[in-house]
Amino acid sequence: MSLTKHCLAASPSVTGTPSKGFDEKAYLAAKQLRAGEDPYRQHAFNQLESDKLSPDRPIRDTRHYSCPSVSYSLDLPATSVIITFHNEARSTLLRTVKSVLNRTPANLIQEIILVDDFSSDPEDCLLLTRIPKVKCLRNDRREGLIRSRVRGADVAAAAVLTFLDSHCEVNTEWLQPMLQRVKEDHTRVVSPIIDVISLDNFAYLAASADLRGGFDWSLHFKWEQIPLEQKMSRTDPTRPIRTPVIAGGIFVIDKSWFNHLGKYDAQMDIWGGENFELSFRVWMCGGSLEIVPCSRVGHVFRKRHPYNFPEGNALTYIRNTKRTAEVWMDEYKQYYYEARPSAIGKAFGSVATRIEQRKKMNCKSFRWYLENVYPELTVPEKEVLPGIIKQGVNCLESQGQDTAGDTLLGMGICRGSAKNPPAAQAWLFSDHLIQQQGKCLAAAFPSPGALVALQVCNPKEGSQKWRRKGSLIQQSVSGLCLEMQPAQLVTNKCQADTPAQQWQLLPHS
Repeated sequence: MSLTKHCLAASPSVTGTPSKGFDEKAYLAAKQLRAGEDPYRQHAFNQLESDKLSPDRPIRDTRHYSCPSVSYSLDLPATSVIITFHNEARSTLLRTVKSVLNRTPANLIQEIILVDDFSSDPEDCLLLTRIPKVKCLRNDRREGLIRSRVRGADVAAAAVLTFLDSHCEVNTEWLQPMLQRVKEDHTRVVSPIIDVISLDNFAYLAASADLRGGFDWSLHFKWEQIPLEQKMSRTDPTRPIRTPVIAGGIFVIDKSWFNHLGKYDAQMDIWGGENFELSFRVWMCGGSLEIVPCSRVGHVFRKRHPYNFPEGNALTYIRNTKRTAEVWMDEYKQYYYEARPSAIGKAFGSVATRIEQRKKMNCKSFRWYLENVYPELTVPEKEVLPGIIKQGVNCLESQGQDTAGDTLLGMGICRGSAKNPPAAQAWLFSDHLIQQQGKCLAAAFPSPGALVALQVCNPKEGSQKWRRKGSLIQQSVSGLCLEMQPAQLVTNKCQADTPAQQWQLLPHS
């Protein structure tokens, strides 16, 4: 990635006090809305209301009443605050920067690095370098949040990194609780409770302190209640909350740990899914994720993205989450594809280097993650459906072995009954495998026309995963369907009106 770098050294001025060269009023006035303009059009929030607010506006302390009595080390490490943005409203961007400077002890902020991801106006970023401690990196092409954050982290001078979105307002003593946790254990990655700044009137609203990050099998992030057992055991409301995943926009991480883990997956595009990839990696490779209740940061949550995705929002999200599933979810990735069938067959680039890095770090399995970090995520029940597989008057049956030792398949006149079929025609559906006497139906090369045979069962092998789709039998990963051709069984492009792909599954129990 090519960057044009513009930096001003931090001045020794008091934190929060702009240098004489920066004119806040002129900076904001240059980008105010014209009369009659739709205030939601450009930024997907009410810019008119944002522009009315002071960059130094006071906000309510939303912490639990016990938090002010918590003490922190006097030698907390300083941090580099990294804020990436693309065509952010000047009023929200400036307020983000000023809130950090106004509500943080000066010795804890080494620098604020703004990474301008090729905004239309470079001065949105460059003019802010006249504020002490603020530096600016400007991409000379659109790179997206993920690669922009990596560039900001690479030049950061502090030993601890703090990532913020560009439409935030930090609250009282927001940073100290997070720095304390990272100081005590550098493998912790910590996030604040994220309060809500209204996209309509910019009111600052307190979020619940009983939430953590979760997701479903389609890798859709959601806020969820802390499990009741954990909630009942929390006698101290200031104690951190273990979370399976973080939202991803706001967190603190030790820089050496960030580098050791492999930073972000830089082949992910623009935005989306990177929080899952980082969260799985942290937990499975020896770290932990926490939400720190005594840290509060407000964030403007929008209902749509105000910017364009080069390949479209949906395809970008699929690419990013598919990379996550392929590298980190092991045999459980089948549930991702079942929950998000639109991902089947979509390009996602090579993940070979990410898989190799996972091996080098000797990371734990996704099964370990589910059992130890997120046991509340329900694994879809195994479908057990023994019986016969019919097509007309014929049944799918095993028919001897080829030279490679694989069992060949064909069709034969159905013998016996669905309740008592002969061994060669008896099949068992279990955990998306189609089994017969310890061997499983598999397409050796999951592409159109690939021969289907019986191979020794391997639950991690994607070519052995199948699902029922009406009268079709579809391979979970490739999306191709089981088809009987005159002399052999193959996988082919699914066609619901093709008789050779129509199957009856008749259970005998």
